[in-house]
Amino acid sequence: MSYLNKTYSFVKQENFDGFLRAVGLPEDKIEQVLKFSPDQKLTKDGDTYTYHTHGFEGPKEVKFQSGVEFDDVIGADKTPIKTTYVVDGNTVTQTITAAQGNATFKREYIDDDLIVTITGNKFDGVSKRYYKAK
Repeated sequence: MSYLNKTYSFVKQENFDGFLRAVGLPEDKIEQVLKFSPDQKLTKDGDTYTYHTHGFEGPKEVKFQSGVEFDDVIGADKTPIKTTYVVDGNTVTQTITAAQGNATFKREYIDDDLIVTITGNKFDGVSKRYYKAK
C-alpha cells in the first residue's frame, strides 16, 4: 500500500459535470463543484483508515473501516448519506446511498497516479477525476 500517507493533487476531470447533472445538482452549484480540486491523502492506523481532504468546507477527515457502512454527509449542504469503503490492494471503492441515488467512487492508485472513476444509478455515463502524488 505504497499510496498511504501520500498527498495527491487534482490534475483534471472527464464528464464530472454529467454526473453532477444526473444527481440533480443545480447549474450554479455545478460550476462551483467543477472548480473543486481538493488534495487528498489516505492514512491508516490499525484497522482504521482516514481520508484527508481540503475543499469548499475547509479540511475534512473521514474515518472508516474497510467494508463497514456508516452515516456521513457530503457537499456544502451536508446531504446525509450511507457510505461504505472497501480497500482491496491498490483500489479503494466507496459506495454511497442517498435520497438522490446511489453512486460508486472507485479510487485506483497506480504508481504516483490516482484515478477516481465515478458511476451512479441515475447516471448513464462514467466520470473520471485524475490526481498526481506530490
